Amino acid sequence: MDAFAAVDFGFAREVLQRGIAALFVIAFLSSYNQFPALLGERGLLPAPRLLSWARGSKRTAGMLRPTLFRRLRYTDRRLRALCVAGMVVGAALVCGIPQLGPPWVPALCFLALWLGYMSIVSIGQTFYGFGWEMLLLEAGFLAAFLGSRDQAPPVVVIVLFWWLVFRLEFGAGMIKIRGGREWRDLTALMYHHETQPMPGPLSRQAHLLPAWFHRLEVLGNHFAQLVVPWFLFAPLIGLWVDSPVPALVGAVAATIVIATQVWLVLSGNFAWLNWATIVLAFSGYGIPTPGGSAGGIPLYWLLVTGAVFVLYLVLSWWPARNLVAHRQLMNASFNRWQLANAYGAFGTVTKTRIEYVIEGTQDHDPDAATWTEYVFKGKPGPLRRNPRQFAPYHLRLDWLMWFLPLGRALDPWFERLLVALLRADAAVLRLLAADPFAGTEPRWVRVVSYRYRFATRPEFHRTGQRWMRDQRRVLVRPVSRDLLT
Repeated sequence: MDAFAAVDFGFAREVLQRGIAALFVIAFLSSYNQFPALLGERGLLPAPRLLSWARGSKRTAGMLRPTLFRRLRYTDRRLRALCVAGMVVGAALVCGIPQLGPPWVPALCFLALWLGYMSIVSIGQTFYGFGWEMLLLEAGFLAAFLGSRDQAPPVVVIVLFWWLVFRLEFGAGMIKIRGGREWRDLTALMYHHETQPMPGPLSRQAHLLPAWFHRLEVLGNHFAQLVVPWFLFAPLIGLWVDSPVPALVGAVAATIVIATQVWLVLSGNFAWLNWATIVLAFSGYGIPTPGGSAGGIPLYWLLVTGAVFVLYLVLSWWPARNLVAHRQLMNASFNRWQLANAYGAFGTVTKTRIEYVIEGTQDHDPDAATWTEYVFKGKPGPLRRNPRQFAPYHLRLDWLMWFLPLGRALDPWFERLLVALLRADAAVLRLLAADPFAGTEPRWVRVVSYRYRFATRPEFHRTGQRWMRDQRRVLVRPVSRDLLT
């Protein structure tokens, strides 16, 4: 390992530890603000019901992933306490305080974040069914073994981070190649900026770029996801070649990954998916140093990290096989602890944007009523409003609203959302941009379906609208609280 000793991954470790910890802070904050309304004791999909069902028999108990709430009775207060504790530990890691101690200190902190957030994800049901949840969990587990500041980062753990980025990027690339034809005929990004789940402030400008640019975007995406990830492993050549070139090749590959992710950050809102990928890609920044890295690794820590590496070799059989499988799984976990997962996103791109708009009224006669829209924080609604940047913060209700038109039937949580609005449920209303009825209950609510598209430049100058909508259809006819309950 003499050649590797001449490559310093200390900077990479600083970014990985502090960046992953910062993402945990955001994830716990998101849960603190949203979990009780969505999944709490009186939420849309109450977690206590899931836990009660899981405790019903040995068969159902085995279907629930590890969670502290299996033994500890769930309450909204305990959930919030767990989130506060997670934010405190995460903030300490961001500041680098635990990293000043022996390696087992930051390890325990990251493992606490991993177990604490897994306890939330395991009972989060559809509101936590996103690939970046398991990505954060896996990243947090690996970060636990990066060690302390006074010693060199274990190279085997850095290699596991390369393997994570490879699965994340190459898996997403293969999903696209095997997915919709639009990725193969280079037209996918002629639609995606407009139809993505939650557009950002620059999404409309990106959508209005010429067709030739969108084709270059797709080609660049294929290059960044199918070719570049292989070069992350270039520093391994340093085992046999005494040269700084392999480390520089790995750094260039990491830079390309980061650059493509920055474009995705600018053109959309994908929670912390792109931000996490950027942080993880910094694992490729090994700095050639003729003198090597200062600080040896204690023997016990070499044994611990070596055991983790062997564990990952075993667990990686399933995701590696999935990458070459004809029916590749996307965002799949092959074990209860969500380690060595399969990743991928947007194997197909929707070409038309359908939005479900919820409206309410306090008038007695719904047929002659004046209806007012419920405006969400992130998803398209008001036609003049420019989409805001929320990522890496995750607006879970807004994201689930995007998925509704893709299904064949309305999800149960959506029906309960309508009931919550009829009851003027304060916790649920806080998830929206504003309460149109100032805390009072509407007499009726209904759901109207629209086709949305970005306004062209002439349309924007003529109307001031950033969105145009048509094909209006009443999806759910006016319902009152009595009819729903």
